[in-house]
Amino acid sequence: QVQLEESGGGLVQAGGSLRLSCAASGGTFSTYAMGWFRQVPGKERDFVAAINRGGTIRNYADSVKGRFTISRDNAKHTVYLQMNSLKPEDTALYFCAADRSGTSPTNRDIMYDYWGQGTQVTVSS
Repeated sequence: QVQLEESGGGLVQAGGSLRLSCAASGGTFSTYAMGWFRQVPGKERDFVAAINRGGTIRNYADSVKGRFTISRDNAKHTVYLQMNSLKPEDTALYFCAADRSGTSPTNRDIMYDYWGQGTQVTVSS
């Protein structure tokens, strides 16, 4: 069973930066595509970014392109989300997820097999 644990969330002022981490245990991390999603209470979970197993293909939501960067370190079994130029509308609970197929960094949450518990990001104006 794969377990995912996010960290790095917190409170930041608009224009600031945060780096989220997601550490995986169990399974074979290097074979999974990894994604980040976010959710605001009362709303659906939204795609943020994804990366294929080799780290060579990235996929971003339009709302974060140019501000967020997803990366991974397969030796450390960790995926990262560097978030710059944060806006109040980025406030959400951020989840990482693992897709066992690994080949394509999909934005479809139903394709992901494992999920973390989330880390809260709050951006003040």
